[in-house]
Amino acid sequence: MSLISSVVYADNAWAQKVKSTPFSYLPEQGADRYDMRVPHKTLALADGSGFVILAHQSSGSYSVERYDADLKKQWSTTIPINPGETVEAFGRGTQQALVVLHHKDDNGQNLTLVPVSLQGGQKAAPKVLMAVAPRDRRPGVSISPDGSRVLAFRYFTREQQVKSMAATLFDQSGNKIEDKNYDFRTLGDFFSPAVHVANDGTQYVTLISDGMKKLTVRRYPAGTSPEIKVLGVPVGGVFGGKTVTVRDAKFTVLGDGSLYAAAICADYATGEYYSLKVVKFDFSGNGDMKFSPEFRFTPEYLAEVAKASGTAATRLDDIYLADMLLTPDKQLVVIGERHFEEGGSEAPVHARELHLFGYNEFGAPTWHSIVAKDQVAPAIDSYTGIGFRAAVFGGTVQLLTLENINKKSDLYLRKVNAQTGVISAPERLKLNVADDQQLAYVKDFTTWLNEKTIIGVSRPSKKSAALQLDKIVVK
Repeated sequence: MSLISSVVYADNAWAQKVKSTPFSYLPEQGADRYDMRVPHKTLALADGSGFVILAHQSSGSYSVERYDADLKKQWSTTIPINPGETVEAFGRGTQQALVVLHHKDDNGQNLTLVPVSLQGGQKAAPKVLMAVAPRDRRPGVSISPDGSRVLAFRYFTREQQVKSMAATLFDQSGNKIEDKNYDFRTLGDFFSPAVHVANDGTQYVTLISDGMKKLTVRRYPAGTSPEIKVLGVPVGGVFGGKTVTVRDAKFTVLGDGSLYAAAICADYATGEYYSLKVVKFDFSGNGDMKFSPEFRFTPEYLAEVAKASGTAATRLDDIYLADMLLTPDKQLVVIGERHFEEGGSEAPVHARELHLFGYNEFGAPTWHSIVAKDQVAPAIDSYTGIGFRAAVFGGTVQLLTLENINKKSDLYLRKVNAQTGVISAPERLKLNVADDQQLAYVKDFTTWLNEKTIIGVSRPSKKSAALQLDKIVVK
């Protein structure tokens, strides 16, 4: 008897087909509920044949599972988690699923790669990527978008300021390719150093410097070339007597191979948001930057927010950059989400509006839109239980949100025309997601196999704790 069920829904505008199979998952506890080291736990395979999942099965183990496109489980492999260990990263290449563990005890810290064969689920021997002293700053790891490169890096600090970093590049099987050193001693104070690795092994180190007023990117090419290209642009300063600094920033390597940055800047004295600034760092040729005209958060924009959300907003704050997406014809969409706590750390977390900003192929802002959303997650889920998922197909951005609309708690799909900013009405996926328990699984396990096929996890009945893995085909 098959455990997979199938049902077809239809209404006047669209139809969908849903397949479901039982799914096992234990809600995670601890810091991951806040910093989301592994926000994506379902990864589609590059050839469209299915997907792999990282599922927390018990207090002492995770499992990596492969499913085909019809939800048939191909294999399941257990990844033991020992005391002092957490999952640091999850990715997939063409041949391996990649799990990186962070271990810390009185003797030190290390990052260990566990490669799992996509063919049969066999685990290769764990590979220690980097080891540091127990009191050192926690080492980090970056996996390239296609999973072919894994970069481990560590920090060297003096009085809490990072002075240099050391990185080691590996292939997806854990074979060492090269070492790199990043020297920042001439930079003075800076904040938020992060490392992004491209598919060819190129490394981008991103920084916020000059008193939180400047975005800087350092490019370290793969191989033995000593050449380091540095591009930086001031986005803050003093404007009209106001000292404006970076409040939130996001860097992403997008499909054209360039690194994009978005920054929300705010009045340093009051914290009120001032503008959104977007930069394209193009390192091809001699290296160039394309600085888009700033988008000012004017009183008129605040009025638009109040109208969309139905609230009497008096100032703009609590918006965090969440995603940047690029269409094949170079239309850029930047998405921010407003989320906040009400009443302290034990109170529910709210996610209100999505703020969308569209830029054309020349980097000029062309449209903006505000999607009203009043999503609430219980305190135990913190910020992992709220949010959205987005993907690009042609000139369209698809947005998936978990909301309660007209007393229907469910996943809702919107389609955004990246060129014009026109957004479709929310379409309910009819999973009837129960809204009275921990909900982090809804976002963590949601992804697309293609434009019309969505994978997710739901708990459709309040009377049962059982979860199900869903395949939704939107017609």
